[in-house]
Amino acid sequence: GGEIGHGLIHQLAADGSRSIVTIDLAPLDASLAKHVQREITGSIMDRTLIERLLSEFEIDLVFHLAALLSTRSEFSPLAAHEVNVGGTLNLLEFAQQQSSSHGRPVVFMYPSSIAVYGLTRETKAAAGKVKEDQFTESTTMYGCNKLYCEQLGRYYARHYKQLSAEHSGQVDFRGVRFPGLISAMTVPSGGTSDFAPEMIHAAAKGESYACFVRPDTRIPFMAMPDGVDALIALSKAPRASLTLTSYNLGAFAPSAADVEAEVKRAFPGAAITYAVDTKRQGIVDSWPADVDDSAARRDWGFHPKYRFESAFREYLIPTIKRRYA
Repeated sequence: GGEIGHGLIHQLAADGSRSIVTIDLAPLDASLAKHVQREITGSIMDRTLIERLLSEFEIDLVFHLAALLSTRSEFSPLAAHEVNVGGTLNLLEFAQQQSSSHGRPVVFMYPSSIAVYGLTRETKAAAGKVKEDQFTESTTMYGCNKLYCEQLGRYYARHYKQLSAEHSGQVDFRGVRFPGLISAMTVPSGGTSDFAPEMIHAAAKGESYACFVRPDTRIPFMAMPDGVDALIALSKAPRASLTLTSYNLGAFAPSAADVEAEVKRAFPGAAITYAVDTKRQGIVDSWPADVDDSAARRDWGFHPKYRFESAFREYLIPTIKRRYA
């Protein structure tokens, strides 16, 4: 039911080759529910529910989208660990048991994040495009959770029960480190990278907006349709072509001032100011200015459709304008 889930369900349903089973804490929107064969309202923390799924379904592909995001995780680190790590472990074990029961690998798609990185303002300025194995010293609970879950996924894929003679099945873990994702279809919900979509929504509503980061703040972003396409493309890639278990993804890396200029191009009267939130600014400063996603482009043909100008001018601004027309 979240931002990625909306796009993913629509795409999977349009393809028509799979039956879709969903789990969420709340009932799905009617527009989504009509596309799924079975909708389950519940928590991935509920092991009884997971056991029921094991007995009722034969699953060969999992998209694990549930998480407490970066800002909320800083306020509730214990809850973040329980959901982001404990929930992931529950689903990895579910996938392993499905694989063992049915005698074939289960593909496990995991959206990680640029929050796994931890840079200073000085190292960020000099780092350029950051590779997957650089600066992985996160300064946030969310980033620590994501990085650890990437390692859990690699363990389940390559080393699970390595000292046991028992056939354990296989989890085909495939992670992507998303940059800031910008959706035109859902309203931003206070995420640490939401200053970009918040600018557009405020301007489209004719409201003033005080940006919570400095004008020179720069991180990588991606339009939501490209993020959904990437998950599906990686899920279909031949296992033999993949050299990593977690891949960087990037598309464009504007500064907050660049976003402001693009918003004012579409909304000349937009009132945008800056009121820096020190804590959120510190988090964003620890993320790379851009990422090196050459491995994803080489191994499975990742190629985002939207660059900076096209994302704003062809997708984000026209769609959000219609929302408030």
